[in-house]
Amino acid sequence: ANWQCDEITWISADLRTTTDVDQAIAGKDIVIQCAATTSGAKDINAKPYLHVTDNAIMNSLILRSAYEHNIKHLINLSCTVMYPPKAEPLIESDFNGANTIHEKYFGVAWTKVYMEKMCEFYSRIGSTKTTVLRHSNIYGPHDKFDLEKSHVFGATVTKVLNASKRINVWGDGTEQRDLLYISDLARATELAIENQANPFEIYNIGSGAGISINKLVERICAHAGKQLTIEHQLDAPTIKISPILDCSKAHSHLDWKPEIDLDEGIVKTLKWLEQCA
Repeated sequence: ANWQCDEITWISADLRTTTDVDQAIAGKDIVIQCAATTSGAKDINAKPYLHVTDNAIMNSLILRSAYEHNIKHLINLSCTVMYPPKAEPLIESDFNGANTIHEKYFGVAWTKVYMEKMCEFYSRIGSTKTTVLRHSNIYGPHDKFDLEKSHVFGATVTKVLNASKRINVWGDGTEQRDLLYISDLARATELAIENQANPFEIYNIGSGAGISINKLVERICAHAGKQLTIEHQLDAPTIKISPILDCSKAHSHLDWKPEIDLDEGIVKTLKWLEQCA
């Protein structure tokens, strides 16, 4: 019932095949490319190739099809894995192709950069306007909440809700994440379609603030009414980076800024999970 929407037509397609991609895209005005092979830190450490081949293939085919079918505007959801470590909030130009990418992100980061450059390439040779949204960690309803494939927010919520006395946190929990509620990303997408003036742009889309994993556990526990002891699993796979985004360009160009703070977002997510139970 939570997926019901009378205004949406669902299409089953293998986006790694030209025929399926063309059938999905032909006749459309706007393409919002959110499809990806994704998972969490465990796979990034153990099977980093999972995020490379399929994503490169599907995005290449989608961009070519959008060009060939004269799509007016294509929005590509990227991420922040290409950014270098930095104490201050990151702006779009902080990745310029010469920075050192974290070794754990080498494959997926260069795949993302390739996709971004292909967006720019097609915007130059055709009539399709393209937008790259380098979004931070997205959370909220319809996220993945299983421990094998979820990102940090979904995994932490699941751990909190399933725990009785203790919660296991991978690493020391000091690394920070910039967390953005899903509706704020959706609104950024809408505003890019409405307000982007140039044929190609890259925008940071995030909360602009960081929260440590330890503090995130405490906040989720507080809203879930749980009192848990944190136990740190120091030998578990973690990636010690804490990218925080400066989103002033999106605010200036698109009139966008986040509206849902973390506490409100946690409450909304927990309420949605309760309704789904």
